[in-house]
Amino acid sequence: MIREDIVEKAKKIKLLILDVDGVLTEGSIIYDNKGRELRIFNVKDGLGVFLLTQKGFPVVILSAKESKVVKRRAKDMGINDVFSGYPKEKFLDKIIKKYKVGLEEVAFIGDDLIDIEVAKRVGFSIAVNDAVEDLKRIVDFITENKGGKGAVREVVEIILQAKDFK
Repeated sequence: MIREDIVEKAKKIKLLILDVDGVLTEGSIIYDNKGRELRIFNVKDGLGVFLLTQKGFPVVILSAKESKVVKRRAKDMGINDVFSGYPKEKFLDKIIKKYKVGLEEVAFIGDDLIDIEVAKRVGFSIAVNDAVEDLKRIVDFITENKGGKGAVREVVEIILQAKDFK
């Protein structure tokens, strides 16, 4: 059962921002002998995001590192925008302006130290279960699932339920 204060926060959300490494993945990056990167994404997380985007609910990726693999995965999930660079918080104003939402209407899922400043500014801040303690101390919600293991799907289901999407 999700706490009522979390459901109330989720009701106000109009945009979901996702980190990648450690959130949509377990946090591993594999390089092959040709220098290509490989990442493993959770199918259930991806389907959850896809279902949310199909309802017209915008989802954005915000990652410190630019990646063709991430852009490909974003496309598969129905995500139109991938913002890459560090520090991440420098992209936040651009994102809310583009999507015409207030900070209080934004949810963000992160896992590491470089996510703290974004988490501090949004209306609904979320850390995956295996996030660093410094982030977990300041967020509104900590998922039961680990990054790359259903944490994103867990948050998507909270949003779907709170907004009464069928």
